[in-house]
Amino acid sequence: MQLEKIRILVTGGTFDKEYDELRGRLYFRDTHIPEMLRSGRNLVEVDIRTLMMIDSLEMTDLDREIILNSCLKGSAKRFIITHGTDTMEVTAQYLGPRIKEKTVVLTGAMIPYAFGSSDGMFNLGSAFAFAQCLPPGVYIAMNGRCFSWDNVQKNRAVGRFEEKVPPK
Repeated sequence: MQLEKIRILVTGGTFDKEYDELRGRLYFRDTHIPEMLRSGRNLVEVDIRTLMMIDSLEMTDLDREIILNSCLKGSAKRFIITHGTDTMEVTAQYLGPRIKEKTVVLTGAMIPYAFGSSDGMFNLGSAFAFAQCLPPGVYIAMNGRCFSWDNVQKNRAVGRFEEKVPPK
């Protein structure tokens, strides 16, 4: 069976943050995705494209439009988008109604990969599995779970993603 190439769209987020010890702040230098793929012994063909390196709290609908256009143009059918967790569900909700014929999985990390104790490797591996087997649509893969774009929220009180709680 021939595996389809997966296009990885990098947008920044905690995945790719570095720590500046002198200034005591987090910042972006470059994506860790190639290193993570080597470390994880990835055998799936990938095409990595860095769209932006920003904190998701700074992401605008113009940035989301760039992500959307990057998914819609070209022949790629399967995508992983690395994204900050603070507004990941907002981006998923933006993309969901607009992407019908491609499989898009957003993922991120609560702890930067560079810290060594990140959940990023596990989330990226999960995103690879989901991107290869799910039908077209937009999803979020975090903590070993997969959520549809229209039924996910970040529970900030416990630091995880879960299904939306229906209003009472």
